[in-house]
Amino acid sequence: MRKLLNTLFITTPDIYLSLKGENVVVTHDEQQLGRIPLHNLEAICTFGYAGASPKLMHACVEKNINLTFLSQSGKFLARVVGESKGNVVLRKTQYRLSESEVESARIARNFIFAKIANQKWILERMTRDYPLRVDVPIFKQVSNELTTTLKDILVTENLERLRGLEGQAATAYFKLFDQMILQQKETFFFKNRNRRPPTDNVNALLSFAYTLLAADVAASLEAVGLDAYVGFLHRDRPGRASLALDVMEELRGVMADRFVLKMINKKIMQPADFVQKENGAVLLTEDGRKKFIKAWQERKQESLTHPYLNEKISWGLVPHAQAMLLARYLRGDLEEYPPFLWK
Repeated sequence: MRKLLNTLFITTPDIYLSLKGENVVVTHDEQQLGRIPLHNLEAICTFGYAGASPKLMHACVEKNINLTFLSQSGKFLARVVGESKGNVVLRKTQYRLSESEVESARIARNFIFAKIANQKWILERMTRDYPLRVDVPIFKQVSNELTTTLKDILVTENLERLRGLEGQAATAYFKLFDQMILQQKETFFFKNRNRRPPTDNVNALLSFAYTLLAADVAASLEAVGLDAYVGFLHRDRPGRASLALDVMEELRGVMADRFVLKMINKKIMQPADFVQKENGAVLLTEDGRKKFIKAWQERKQESLTHPYLNEKISWGLVPHAQAMLLARYLRGDLEEYPPFLWK
C-alpha cells in the first residue's frame, strides 16, 4: 500500500500558485505567503480564482500530483490530468463492461450494497450509543427495511431497478438524519437533502464533504490506471467523473456523513461558520472552510484495519484501496469486486 502524503488546500480566493525550484509558491497580491515542497504533496485543491502557473501544472502532471480547481462554494471546476497510467487493456475492459447494462449492474450493485449496509450500520450504532437520544423503534424499523433492500440488491441485474432501490433506501436513511444531530439543533437541522445550492447548514457541510471525497476518489482511480469518467451506475455525461461517483457511494456514509455529524455534535462547526446568500444558498465562510478542511485532513491520518485486505491503513488511503481492488477485479484477479463494508 502506498504512503499517504499531504494535500495542500487553498481557501483564500485571490491566491496564485506558481513553481520555484521544487516548491509550490503561494502568492497574494504579488506578496509571497509561503513555500511548500512538492515532494511532500499528493494533491493540491484550490478554491481560488487567481489560478496556477502552467509551469506548476506541468510539474504536477510529471509528479502525479492531483491539481483540482473548485469554486468558492465547493463546486468542481476542473482537474489537471496527465498521461494515463496503467495498461490499455485495463481501460478497454472498463469501457467494454460499461457498455453492457447487465455487466454494469453486476458491478454497480456492489457499490450500492455497501452504501446501504454502511448506512444500516450507522443507524444501528446510533441506537447502541444513544438509546435515550433517538427513537430506537423507528431506527430499528428502518434498519430492517434496509436489510430487505439489501437482499433485493443482491439479485438485481437492472440498472434502473438498482437506482430505484438505492433511492428508496436513501429516503429512509435521510428521514432519520435529523435525529442523529444531537447538538446545536437550533441552527443545525435536516429536513431533506438539497444541493445546487444547499439551503441549510447541514446540507452545506454534506455537499462540501462529498466534494472533497469525490476529488480523492477520482485521483485514486486515475492513479491505478482506471478512467474516472467512465462509470457503471452513473452513466456517461461530459465533464462528470462517473466512476468516482460510483466508488464513493459506498464511502459516503462512513467517510462523509459520520464526519459531518461529528463536526456538528462536537460543536467544532459553529453557526458563525456559514453565510446565507441572497438566493437562499448557504455556504461556508473562508474560516469555516479552513476549520472543516483541517479536521478532514486530520481524520484522513487516523488508522483502521481494512475489512477486506485485513491490513492497517489510514482513512485517507481507503479510496486508493478500493480503486486498487476494482482494478484487480477488472483485470480478472478477483472473482468479484469487494466493496468497503465497515463496522
